[in-house]
Amino acid sequence: QVQLVESGGGSVQAGGSLRLSCAASGYFGRRYCMGWFRQAPGKEREGVAAIYTGGGSAYYADSVKGRFTISQDNAKNTLYLQVNSLKPEDTAMYYCAAGRLLRGSCTGGKYEYDYWGQGTQVTVSS
Repeated sequence: QVQLVESGGGSVQAGGSLRLSCAASGYFGRRYCMGWFRQAPGKEREGVAAIYTGGGSAYYADSVKGRFTISQDNAKNTLYLQVNSLKPEDTAMYYCAAGRLLRGSCTGGKYEYDYWGQGTQVTVSS
C-alpha cells in the first residue's frame, strides 16, 4: 500500500504563494499518476493538477493554469504543488492522490486515484 501525507498549507493574503508537499511512502513505479485535488466546504472534490511518474506533460485545471505548478522528486518520494497568485476562491483543503495509469493520460478525475492523503488547508484572504 501507499501512504500520502500533505504539508505546507497555511493562511495567506491574496496574491501570496505557498508550496504544498506530499510525502509518499511505499513503492511507486513508473506507471502512476500523482495528483492534487481540493475541496471547499459544501463543494465536490475537484482535480487541480496531475503528473505522470514516468514523465510527460502535466494536467492543470483551467482555473489554476498559469498559477499552479505540479512537480515531483522521485528520489525523495515527494510530490509538490507550487501555488502562486492565490485568490480567495483557492481556499480549500488540498489533497494529494496516487493511482495507477491504466489508459490515456493523468487527469483530474478523482476516480482515477486509489490512494489519498488527509489534506492540508489553504486559506486565502482578500
